Amino acid sequence: MSSFYEQVGGEPFFSDLVSQFYAHVATDPILRPMYPDSDMKGAAARLQMFLEQYWGGPTTYQEQRGHPRLRMRHAGFHIDSAARDAWLNAMQVVVGGLEMDSDLRAQLWSYLEMAANSMVNQPD
Repeated sequence: MSSFYEQVGGEPFFSDLVSQFYAHVATDPILRPMYPDSDMKGAAARLQMFLEQYWGGPTTYQEQRGHPRLRMRHAGFHIDSAARDAWLNAMQVVVGGLEMDSDLRAQLWSYLEMAANSMVNQPD
């Protein structure tokens, strides 16, 4: 049985997803301030490596950055429900526009919702 990573098309799929997502981030009034100009490309590369590894692709993220520890890595950012919703809205536009099997889309979306909810670290 092939991995999710292989089923969606591997690196090109995740590259497209992340590229489109960061195009939304660049214009979002809530998300954009969280990303320094000097690190937008770095943030995109880290997200792509993480997603690829999570979904059964190369382990580049682990090799370069160690254990993901997502909550710890995001602790320095003010993430409230508005930030979570902005992140999810941007992802929803992108994921909704990608060519992929509906079952795989549902699996991806379920994970993204869970991950976004777990990153909230500020009360409303």
